[in-house]
Amino acid sequence: MHTISHELLTLDRVKQILDNHEQLQLGDEAVAAIEKCRKYLDSKMGDIGRPVYGITTGFGSLCNITIPEEDLSQLQHNLVMSHACGMGEEVRPEIVRLMLFLKAQSLSYGHSGTQLITVQRLIDMFNNDILPVVYQQGSLGASGDLAPLAHLSLPLIGMGEVYYKGERRQAADVWKEMGWEPIRLQSKEGLALLNGTQFMSAHAIWSLIQAERLSKWADMIGAISLEAYDGRIEPFYPHSHRLRRQAGQLVTADRFRNLLEGSELIMRKKEHVQDPYSFRCIPQVHGAAKDSIAYVRSAIENEINSATDNPNVFPDEDMIISAGNFHGEPIALPMDMLAIALSELASISERRIYQLISGQRGLPSFLVAKPGLNSGFMIPQYTAASIVSQNKGLCWPASCDSIPSSQGQEDHVSMGSNAATKLVRVVENTESVLGIELMNAVQALEFRRPAKSSPKLEKVVSEFRQIVPFIYTDQYMHPLMVASKEFIRREDLF
Repeated sequence: MHTISHELLTLDRVKQILDNHEQLQLGDEAVAAIEKCRKYLDSKMGDIGRPVYGITTGFGSLCNITIPEEDLSQLQHNLVMSHACGMGEEVRPEIVRLMLFLKAQSLSYGHSGTQLITVQRLIDMFNNDILPVVYQQGSLGASGDLAPLAHLSLPLIGMGEVYYKGERRQAADVWKEMGWEPIRLQSKEGLALLNGTQFMSAHAIWSLIQAERLSKWADMIGAISLEAYDGRIEPFYPHSHRLRRQAGQLVTADRFRNLLEGSELIMRKKEHVQDPYSFRCIPQVHGAAKDSIAYVRSAIENEINSATDNPNVFPDEDMIISAGNFHGEPIALPMDMLAIALSELASISERRIYQLISGQRGLPSFLVAKPGLNSGFMIPQYTAASIVSQNKGLCWPASCDSIPSSQGQEDHVSMGSNAATKLVRVVENTESVLGIELMNAVQALEFRRPAKSSPKLEKVVSEFRQIVPFIYTDQYMHPLMVASKEFIRREDLF
């Protein structure tokens, strides 16, 4: 059980909650903050004396239109209903679960003005694995993730669709089964639900979790490839890396020395003086990716510990401030950076694949004993090259674009939602390329027998051989490539 509180929520803790299928509950501190803010807002409604954006007014460029008090609840209902304008593919279930969690976390700080039941219902949905149908397209990454968060919030008012027990159903029907009544939103609540960065943040968190895993696997797979290619150890000695003082570079070189400790292959005499950059510069490239991941982690952890709706309510200071915490720029830029970092892990991986099949250093062309009759590992490299090329297009930074909306009131947006969905594609692509490299590397390593690699790497190779056999002659490769990709989802071999 995880208690939502005002303590720092870390990426590691989020991952633990998801992996262990932990339930959520609101802590006493969060309950008190939510109730205090709602009570303050209710008390202000009678004597607020001025238009307050989204509370007594319309939204966006309609902010100058004052809404009568008797219509304020309908205003919030209409907001959620009218903004559910998503299109495109559905958001994957694990990211929708994260959206529910992060939205509840953001509202728990007591600066959003929601009712306690509203936050509790988000938690109930998370705990019962009732996942709203949310679409990938529709957010500009400013004013909050309006369209996707509207779809996330529709079930709260008894509308929209959800996935429950493997079926796509009307939320209203599921609510009847659960004995839940639709929530009658109060002043400001619809805006609190829709203004926020939880669509972007959930994609970023999911991608970061995968990125940290893939970074570790990139080192592991790169080390196997180095052994199979009969590469040199000197580029991983600490001396040169100390001269440059780049943290990720130092960590990568140290990790390779650790992975290769006890290897016969790495210590034997080499005939070649240097290795290609895809091997020799692994510390610099993998290290730069590690540094980028670390930076993105810090930015995203700040974001998921924040209230990102608008306006912000401050009961102790007797203030309601309309500002711009919904703007996605602080995480749009990091998400674009993370996509680039992962794309580079895939790019250098594809070059190592190419080197392994190129018929150099005593390895047979395309890693089969009888090339010509057999194409061997020729075409998996084509696939990797195709994926790497696609990544290049996906890595054009979404955050450098902006299109005005709402009659010019929202005249600069982050496009962070597009950065988020592109990032997920790059994560999946990078996983595919690394899976292909692993299959090539283990195949190539067999041609170095009877010499052995290190105990750590031989353990990985042995485990891999349980699902992907040595290829003697041509066969159907796609299932083996998929199995290789799935293999690197394991985290018990690091």
